[in-house]
Amino acid sequence: MLWQALSAARDIGRMQDIASVLIRYGFGDVVQRIGMAGALQRAGKVLHWKEGEELARLRPPERVRRVLEELGPTFVKLGQVLATRVDLFGPEWLAEFGKLQDHAPAVDWEEIEAQLTEDLGAPPEEMFERVEREPLAAASLAQVHRAWLEDGTAVALKVRRPGIKSVIEADLRLLRRLAEILESEASELRHYRPRMLVRHFARSLRLELDFMAECRNAERIADSLEPDSGIVIPDIFWEWSCERLNVQACLDGIPGRDLESVDAAGLDRHEIALRGTRAILLMILEEGFFHADPHPGNILYLPGNRIGLLDFGMVGRLSEQRRHEVAELLHGLVSRDAESAANILIEWSEDDKVDEEKLREDVDEFIDHYHGVPLQQLDLSSMIGDITAVLRQHQLVLPADLVLMLKAFITLEGMGRRLDPNFDMAGEAAPIIEEVLRRHYAPINLARRMRKSVAQTLRLLGDLPADLSRLLRNASKGRIEVHVDIRALKEVSNQLDQAASRLTLGIVTAALIIGSAIVMNVQGDKQAFGLPLFGFLGFVGAAIGGVWLLVSIWRSGKD
Repeated sequence: MLWQALSAARDIGRMQDIASVLIRYGFGDVVQRIGMAGALQRAGKVLHWKEGEELARLRPPERVRRVLEELGPTFVKLGQVLATRVDLFGPEWLAEFGKLQDHAPAVDWEEIEAQLTEDLGAPPEEMFERVEREPLAAASLAQVHRAWLEDGTAVALKVRRPGIKSVIEADLRLLRRLAEILESEASELRHYRPRMLVRHFARSLRLELDFMAECRNAERIADSLEPDSGIVIPDIFWEWSCERLNVQACLDGIPGRDLESVDAAGLDRHEIALRGTRAILLMILEEGFFHADPHPGNILYLPGNRIGLLDFGMVGRLSEQRRHEVAELLHGLVSRDAESAANILIEWSEDDKVDEEKLREDVDEFIDHYHGVPLQQLDLSSMIGDITAVLRQHQLVLPADLVLMLKAFITLEGMGRRLDPNFDMAGEAAPIIEEVLRRHYAPINLARRMRKSVAQTLRLLGDLPADLSRLLRNASKGRIEVHVDIRALKEVSNQLDQAASRLTLGIVTAALIIGSAIVMNVQGDKQAFGLPLFGFLGFVGAAIGGVWLLVSIWRSGKD
């Protein structure tokens, strides 16, 4: 029961908000199934089950998107993360999640000023030559104000919204509990792995709340770029930056969505697309550390066909081994090696129930569909969409790092094609992929991996006698334990507990009835309504127990 999972009564109010929104959009059955309705009713909260029935006629993806919008910043961010899960959701769902915009009403300057004074150690007017009170932008987690240093340098003050962290932590607690219940009780949703999604989402959101981490991400990406890359990363002013404040150089350029101004400024769209694509691809496939959300809202076009990258709260990381696997998969798709491509997909998934033969057939069919298509005509985003459809068909869930990479690929190609309809991302990616594979199999890298494997093997062999001795010693003392975790047994256990409780109550009620009937025949001084008092009280207790038992059975039948 959700009520048993709740560890703090402070979340009850937020639970009621969530339940009310779900009911209004036609998800009352979800509220009932996860036990939220019973929990709120026991807490004395009233739910309006007939509220807003017309909203229930919207398409399910649109209803879910509007629910997330109404529930506030945490859930909007959750929807944006779900929009990256091309391996779990179809195009219709991804399109709706993609409509979630991270905008919010601006916080009053007085609140921002008080927090800035606390973080800076002095009022912002004393630390900067001038500060604009009207924000440049306001989002769910932060808002940005322009300021000027004494030397005239323009800087952007990215300020975390006051009090937002406590709100997000409360929502994350509820999401974690809801995910546990959904995974255990809603079998049709189990393959979405709600607990894993919430765990990755919580980690990502907490990192976004730490603006010092964002500053480090920006500098790390800036250091990895080639000097002539044409990518500009704003300088960080560390002396003023902290967990709740990011002070960086203010770039003055053309917003990523304003292509008419790009033409008016005489910039070369083709050159910009090439520079942006090459930079992000090198980040992904060579460095393994990349900007995970390169959409137009995080991009400025600068003079000289340069690109300014903003907002490094969401970054992706790929290990060297993972980068090699990505290159192997892409190479297998291009070279029509279905066996190799399917093996990589199986290795990425954590499900041991995959029909490997059917998966190889589907991958081979996918490869055959794109065979012979010239690189210039290859739509990489469509290609990724088709391969992720195969993943969804086989219920293969990709690791979180690969999901961010795929989303970055799709966003990047979309941006490139908006800039230049003839943009060839596949052609740009091909030489980089080949270079990654060539470097992986270079003799020096093979020797390095072999040394590492030998060292690990020797370490394992060195620890083997001690581990074996410990195992035999524990076995001789009967201290070997085997832990088996079967979720279905927990459900059976809960049902047995409820049945035992009802049986016990039924026995007690029957005993009260029999005992009261006996007492009724004993004459005493104390009476109630003309009946012996203790006999009357016994029948009242039996009636209450019987009614409670009937209600309990009726409610369990509804659930």
